[in-house]
Amino acid sequence: MPTVAVEKDKLFAHMGRKYTDEEFDELCFEFGIELDEITSEREEAQKSSTVKLSDKQIAELSDKIVYKIDVPANRYDLLCIEGLCRSLSIFLGDQNPPEFKLAQEEPAATMKVKKPNTDTIRPFVVSAILKDITFTQDRYNSFIDLQDQLHRNLCRQRTLVAIGTHDMDTIEGPFVYDARPGSEIEFVPLTPNDRSFNAKDLLNFYETDVSAKHLKPYVPIIKDSPLFPVIFDSKDRVLSLPPMINGDHSKITLDTKNVFIECTATDLTKANIVLDTMVAMFSEYCAAPFTVLPVKVDYEDASGKVVDSYVTPKLFTRKEQAKVDFCNSLIGINISASEMQALCNKVQLGPARLLENDTMLEVTVPPTRSDILHPVDIAEDIGIAFGYNNIVKRVPTTNTVGGEFPLNQLGDLLREEIGRAGYTEVLTHGLCSIHDNFDALQCPQRLEKAVSLSNPANIEYQVVRTTLLPGLLKTLQHNKSASFSNGFKLFEISDVVEVDLEHVVTETRVGAKNIRKLAAVYAGPTSGFEIIHGLVDRIMTLTEVAPEASYVATSTKKDQTEESRYRVSKEGWFYTIAPMSGGAYEENMYFPGRAAEVMLTKPGSSEKIRLGTFGILHPAVLKNFDINYPSSVMELDLELLL
Repeated sequence: MPTVAVEKDKLFAHMGRKYTDEEFDELCFEFGIELDEITSEREEAQKSSTVKLSDKQIAELSDKIVYKIDVPANRYDLLCIEGLCRSLSIFLGDQNPPEFKLAQEEPAATMKVKKPNTDTIRPFVVSAILKDITFTQDRYNSFIDLQDQLHRNLCRQRTLVAIGTHDMDTIEGPFVYDARPGSEIEFVPLTPNDRSFNAKDLLNFYETDVSAKHLKPYVPIIKDSPLFPVIFDSKDRVLSLPPMINGDHSKITLDTKNVFIECTATDLTKANIVLDTMVAMFSEYCAAPFTVLPVKVDYEDASGKVVDSYVTPKLFTRKEQAKVDFCNSLIGINISASEMQALCNKVQLGPARLLENDTMLEVTVPPTRSDILHPVDIAEDIGIAFGYNNIVKRVPTTNTVGGEFPLNQLGDLLREEIGRAGYTEVLTHGLCSIHDNFDALQCPQRLEKAVSLSNPANIEYQVVRTTLLPGLLKTLQHNKSASFSNGFKLFEISDVVEVDLEHVVTETRVGAKNIRKLAAVYAGPTSGFEIIHGLVDRIMTLTEVAPEASYVATSTKKDQTEESRYRVSKEGWFYTIAPMSGGAYEENMYFPGRAAEVMLTKPGSSEKIRLGTFGILHPAVLKNFDINYPSSVMELDLELLL
């Protein structure tokens, strides 16, 4: 969760109220945020283990009380003191929600975008103008802090959106957003502002100079691009080099009256949210509060023809609906539709109205509430407005007894027992490459059985695994430095996924199904076939499945009377071990003649079901996974044992 640091006195002055620390902590809880820490600049410096200051420097720091408040990650309107105080005041009924609007219909400026160039690096831009704004030092600091908070959160460290702010009176439109070679972009940046750089040299400076270490993390975003994004005014003066730095010429000061805001982005939706947040928070300081001047954005092709155009900011107010009964049920309350309608005003979702004979609630979502996406979000805010402390605890009307899912219970019990047998449990990734899942195991590709990703992040995540073995073998591969002298034992109990067009969940055919499997591997000086074989027998004993008489007869231990007498087994459940049949799917994965199938017989059926396989891995498989020791593996389908 993002943390907003605000001075206690300034916060209360902005709200027009005073609280004790305990009272404000309670208010934060009621509103759905958290007062995380009460501190001061001086106290923070004394506690810091990374920044060491002298006693004199510490004494010069402020001892004013600072509240550190944790806010929800999707509440971008709470990332500055303006938005936080406004929301709390509306919640308390001290203020009505503001109405954001454009100061005029006609755009006050134009941004021309050279689309063929910008499409290669950062394709979108949105803009707005705050007119007749009045800055004080506190307002100016908050204005800069909000940009930093947005950059860290919604903008994903400027990779998705980068904000630039400029003194409108020092520049002239129309503005141009272009992408050019770094050597052709020359300007004086904000940091350092004592000399001119071309863009390429500036990035090298930011990457190496200690004075610009705060800008170094953003250099890789555009460094390797042949074209750098840049914004000019009509006199070819550089306004900014997104997402790095603004130009010194158009920098904002306390005397700035008109602010030009531009947001370049790789995601247009997020760019609009960022711009709306910026203007919504600080338009209250304009001569006409909560108004903003629009800017027209024209996208031009190589010939200069306008191929797309829009006006920003959107300041989009929308309608969302939720059923009254749904909200009551989800929160655990029972209030009337009219009461619910009134509560919407406390959380900036008003004016609300009732539809469909007062069974449907329609709320008005302002441009600052981009977090409202679903009826659940509406219900959550109504719960906050109603007050969590006001929800009466009730005994549930249903009387049910909880219990562990049988398959999970079986897996947990087996984990304990296999661990006692000296095996180490691993948890490997559910996605793998086609090569690892099929080719490296020398198994035929059954892509019709594998769930494939349509847009894998890389070659390692092409399909959902259909077997647990690649994960175990790659674990061996990455633990070569471990000692194998006494054998290296690993196991995993987890799900694989296969395509299944008949599988139905809650009356919906999902097209795939999960299968719980158990796999284990032994690697060491010897193949360890007998060790894996013993584990198979132990698992069958633990699951109360008895061996068939014909299988018992093959044992070197001739007198099985005592063991049979005390064996606990389920009636009608039997298993046997049979040599792997020719043409089996895993035939080439195992060493010839050193593989077996576990066959299961269930009550009421004479048909044998293949439960799984085990054996010595083929040398070619070991080579594919770069494993230096002979290895044996087993894999069983646990669901068949229930």
